[in-house]
Order: sequence, then structure tokens, then C-alpha cells
Amino acid sequence: MSPLTLLPFIVLIGAMFLMTRSAKKKQQQAASMRNELQPGSGVRTIGGMYATVKEVNEDTVLLDAAPGVDLLFAKNAIGAVLTDDEYNRIVHGIEHDLKADGTVVPDDASSLTETDEPAADASSDASDDKPLDLGKKDAADKPADETVAAKADEAVADDAEPKKTDGGADAK
Repeated sequence: MSPLTLLPFIVLIGAMFLMTRSAKKKQQQAASMRNELQPGSGVRTIGGMYATVKEVNEDTVLLDAAPGVDLLFAKNAIGAVLTDDEYNRIVHGIEHDLKADGTVVPDDASSLTETDEPAADASSDASDDKPLDLGKKDAADKPADETVAAKADEAVADDAEPKKTDGGADAK
């Protein structure tokens, strides 16, 4: 066999190797994340439940879902370890102080315009324009030259194509 014939097989094997390598790398990262769990950190389970780690064992994790509610989960059921800010934002609705950033975002678009005119003046200028007619024009609105030309085109098209009948005398 020539090397050219073996080329597709070599490419296929190389692609399979790369795909399994990346999947294995992701599994190792997830395992290391689960092994680094510490009591007090906020987690999200693969089922979407948010809780705080209370105790870490070899294969299991004891989670505190609410005051007085302790749940025992397998380590494999932990989907993500969250930062303190992210956990507080999701679970308790606590946002970090946005005013410390110093940027203020306006609630309306008035600050984006350069003019100091009130919005009412701008809207009165727009109302002076004639409204646009977006409807279809009737045949009566067309000039006479266009109507005559359209009828002549229809007559030529009728003569060029034979008319279909519904089974008259010349049907075979």
C-alpha cells in the first residue's frame, strides 16, 4: 500500500487521540477541583442546587443547604466551586458595591445627546414632516401611460401562451 492510501486513516487516528486527550484533561481538572473542596466554600451541584460545604470525606460531601438542612452528596455530584462573591450574589442576592467603581450608567438616553434642548422640542420638529404612506398604490393612482403599457404586455403574453381548457372539444 502506498502512504497516500494510509493518510486518511492516520488523520482519523490523530483526531481521535486529540479528542480523548482533551476529555481526559477536563476530567482531571474536575477531579482536582473536587479534591480541593474545603468546609465553608459555596458549591453548585450538577443538579443545580447551591449549598455550603460543611464536611468533606473521601467519597462524599456533607452540604448545608439551609439552616438545619444537611445533605449528603457524592463528590462526583459537585459541579462547580463558587467564589464567595458569586455565591453571595446567587444565594443571598448580595451585590458588591458598584459605587466603588466610580462609573455611573444613566437610566435614560438623554445624556447621550450633545444638545441641551428638551426632548419635547425635538419631537415637535419631527411632527412637522408629512407622514409616510407605506400602503400599496391602486391601479387608479398609476399614470395612464403605465396602465396602457401593462395591458399591452398582458395581451402579448396571452397570445404567446396557449390557453388551458378544462376538457373541451379539442381534448383527446
